[in-house]
Amino acid sequence: MILVFGDSLSAAYGIEAERGWVRLLEERLRATSRRYRVVNLSISGETTRAAVPRLDAALEKYRPVVVIIELGGNDGLRGISLGEMRDNLANLVRASQEHGARVLLLGMRLPPNYGSYYAGKFHEIYKQIAAERQVTLVPFFLAGVAEDRQLMQEDGIHPTAAAQPLLLDGLWPYLKPLLSPAGHEGISGDTGK
Repeated sequence: MILVFGDSLSAAYGIEAERGWVRLLEERLRATSRRYRVVNLSISGETTRAAVPRLDAALEKYRPVVVIIELGGNDGLRGISLGEMRDNLANLVRASQEHGARVLLLGMRLPPNYGSYYAGKFHEIYKQIAAERQVTLVPFFLAGVAEDRQLMQEDGIHPTAAAQPLLLDGLWPYLKPLLSPAGHEGISGDTGK
């Protein structure tokens, strides 16, 4: 079982749920004969602060093999301190690992109007946690999408339905090795080092 714990980017905000990347992931798993159920507990507007108390019950209930964590963007947009965000993300990863799950951490970036110092420190948190906890990191979940206005909704924050297959294609090379019986942390792509 794969548990997706994210915010509006994983909750298919502004588009039909059937066209979101999580639903497309389910379809790809079926098409490639991988027998994984996907449970999407993503909530639009979710912060790492709100996610931490929800995760333990979800881990107990679903006992996932893989947890995909796509959080932090709303922390940055709402000005939650970088220290708190880092601690919360680290706690989400640690709790998932303690329940025996392999973790895929989806890195985020902030818009340039937040200033290069803050935005740089924000992005660096994902690399630090991936390295410390030895989990696989997708360096920037919206890579190739956020830069293309045609692939973003009018708010400039949320990807369109047309972008969803690209989001899945971007994370698939990182996720695929975690699905094998021998899958382990920090194997593909960037482990934050």
